[in-house]
Amino acid sequence: MLGIIIGVASVIIIMAVGAGAQNMILSQIKSLGTNLVGVIPGHSEEDSPFSAMMGFSVTTLTYNDAMALREKRNVPHLVDVVGYSKGVGTAIWRSNSYDTNLSGTTVGYLVVEGGEVEQGRFFTEEEERNLSRIVVLGSTVKNELFGNSDAVGQKIKIRKQTFQVIGVMKERGLVAMQDYDDQIFLPISTMQKLTGVNNIGLIRAKVDSEENTDETMNDIMVTLRERHNISDPSGRNDDFTVRSAVQALDMITSITNALKYFLAAMAALSLIVGGIGIMNIMLIAVTERTREIGLRKAIGADNFHIMTQFLAEATFITVIGGVVGIFFGALISFLIAFGMKYMNYDWVFEISPLSIILAVGVSVIVGLIFGLYPARKASLLNPIEALRYE
Repeated sequence: MLGIIIGVASVIIIMAVGAGAQNMILSQIKSLGTNLVGVIPGHSEEDSPFSAMMGFSVTTLTYNDAMALREKRNVPHLVDVVGYSKGVGTAIWRSNSYDTNLSGTTVGYLVVEGGEVEQGRFFTEEEERNLSRIVVLGSTVKNELFGNSDAVGQKIKIRKQTFQVIGVMKERGLVAMQDYDDQIFLPISTMQKLTGVNNIGLIRAKVDSEENTDETMNDIMVTLRERHNISDPSGRNDDFTVRSAVQALDMITSITNALKYFLAAMAALSLIVGGIGIMNIMLIAVTERTREIGLRKAIGADNFHIMTQFLAEATFITVIGGVVGIFFGALISFLIAFGMKYMNYDWVFEISPLSIILAVGVSVIVGLIFGLYPARKASLLNPIEALRYE
């Protein structure tokens, strides 16, 4: 019964944790807004991963592409556009140093991504164009380098270059699997000069209304095809990929569902181990109860009655194990959800009916299958030999 309890509890826990994690990820992405559109370098089909996600270096997007999308005559429904050039580096202030992420970005960052500047200010469009050596610190970076000291106005070094701190971002935490606090924000032109990379890794745009997303995506594709001299309107020759936040949500939902069900199936395999244990115990029971079986057959029980008795016992064991497993699985899932909520994660405690049906259904099937052989063996015993068995 212990094997069944562990197997059923594992299925319940994995399905509950998977649902909670999926809800947390999707809610974080939704918090950024469902009216966002992303442009990624490299071509990919609608149901395939991006080239950049596969580890390929694609350099088809430029800063001027992002600026072209900001023009209302090209994409009239865009509120603003932000381009990114990412990297890593060590920030140094006096004797303190901290390894962090470098985010070269444009002035549209606050409009598109959200977030607030807690101290100082964000950089301007003029500073963005003029390669100004200024930075805005995420809250984690500020605390690691400066502690309780005032960071605004101080100078730090990154890759042997000196930068002036003009602002500190308000603490935001982990959103959509990205730590917004563990970053240093630079003007994108400055970042490109610092790293020697002229292309950008991502363009993200905010649409004025979710209803205009499809039209905006089409305008973006037309604009970039014209800039990249791509005459094929079918999209097969595009050297970029345009995806909306809604499409990203659908893709992430599909991926997390597949992972959740795969892990649940792996957990269900432990029920097979429990079933083997039940079969062994029932075989021992048949041997120990040989005289009882002989007596029942001697007073009129046929093979069907004996087989039904042992099958019912095996099924009863698995059902009881399944019920206990559901209880412990739900209890542990609740404790996990409580702990995640205590740590301020947007976690939902959810025990899906599917997980209960799957767990109990498999446990009953396991009981029937692995109880069948011992039951059949018991039913075929000769009553005379069974009564003489010692």
